[in-house]
Amino acid sequence: MTSTPSRRSWWGTLRAALSGEPRDYTTGKLSQAIVLLAIPMVLEMSMESLFAICDIYWVSRLGSDATAAVGLTESVLTLYYAIAVGLSIATTAMVSRRIGEKDPIAAAQAGAQAVYLGLGIGVLTGILCWFAAPHILSLMGAESSVIDLGVGYTRIMLASNVIILLLFLHNAIFRGAGDPALAMRALWLGNGINIVLDPCLIFGWGPFPALGLTGAAIATVIGRTVAVLYQLHHLRRGSGAIRFHRQTMAPDFERMWRLLRLSVGGIAQMLIATSSWVFMMRLMAHFGSHVVAGYTVAIRICLFSILPAWGLSNAAATLVGQHLGAKLPQRAERAVWITGFYNMAFLLSIVIIFLLAGETLVRFFATEAEPIAYGTRFLQIFGYGYLFYGWGMILTQAFNGAGDTMTPTWLNLIAFWIVQIPLAWILAFPLGQGPSGVLWAVILADSLMTILALICFMRGRWKKQVV
Repeated sequence: MTSTPSRRSWWGTLRAALSGEPRDYTTGKLSQAIVLLAIPMVLEMSMESLFAICDIYWVSRLGSDATAAVGLTESVLTLYYAIAVGLSIATTAMVSRRIGEKDPIAAAQAGAQAVYLGLGIGVLTGILCWFAAPHILSLMGAESSVIDLGVGYTRIMLASNVIILLLFLHNAIFRGAGDPALAMRALWLGNGINIVLDPCLIFGWGPFPALGLTGAAIATVIGRTVAVLYQLHHLRRGSGAIRFHRQTMAPDFERMWRLLRLSVGGIAQMLIATSSWVFMMRLMAHFGSHVVAGYTVAIRICLFSILPAWGLSNAAATLVGQHLGAKLPQRAERAVWITGFYNMAFLLSIVIIFLLAGETLVRFFATEAEPIAYGTRFLQIFGYGYLFYGWGMILTQAFNGAGDTMTPTWLNLIAFWIVQIPLAWILAFPLGQGPSGVLWAVILADSLMTILALICFMRGRWKKQVV
């Protein structure tokens, strides 16, 4: 493996980051290691967020009911994403630790067991969701017009769970192995196809049928399926540090069980966080479709801005795992501090944009006056919490990269269930703050979680985690 060069031009650094060339991130300058890992991860997340923006742009042209159906469906999908992300956290931790120990065969074996788990969980939950789709929308408080319009979209999106899981897990393997360029290319391919197909299948452009909201779901499934096939091709070919072949693909139930146990903390922390978001959406649904539509647009814009920051967070997780595997805990800690400052600087620029141009951004994705007004207000409130949230993202992923998935679980439990949910209800109804009160509860809970995470990080127990 080649070590990170000591000096590069920005253009040379960009080319190196996107080349997918194997390198040892446990040597050389940390700032360069962070940049080389973060560039493809940030670009990967940027494409994901670009798709989210394009999707809601076209869907919003179908009206508030269509936008509300997407928002309600995605709030439920976040529960499934919790499982996908939880398994991905464990996968990245195990793969990165084995790579740090210079054992790529064991890393590939860990990745293969994650794929088996994903297939089993995805197929089972997908079948159940296909039949339960209309009931799910009803439980989320959707109006009858939203259910009638959105049931096809919801059914397809929820039934394609196995594709989502495989997409997450394959990219977790790439990131843990220090091959973020492959993860980036997979999402760029899948989301690029999705962006092109979205308006074609929604509105019937060219030879395509006009399928309305259902067309948006079909476009998403096609794009993600192509991305998964691309990932499998490179895993079988061994384009990066990981290669799936007969030796590494053999089922190993002991390793699978270890991976599943490690995933419990990751799944729990994500379920705690995402279930609180479902509760937030349920509160928003109480105020009507215009509020839900404005909230959905604001969330999509937030995703566009925050996903690059998740790229930096994923880089921190990979560096922590690999450095702990290489027995370099102090260097792992320095990587977290440096990445945290980078993330804070990035999100500060986003806050300024939200405050100065929030309404302009919302108007690009909404055409009705009430959703525009609500979306603008929600976007600006979200911006106030970004600096705390940016640090919380890095610290949480540092714990996860070390394999300490239980610390973020307890932090999420305190911040989101004990504080956020009751505070949101109190601010929204007894104190009469309405939907804005729900968002202020989110900001306060995120800030509390970051403070608690910082205290736990400085204690240093995560450095002794065995994976």
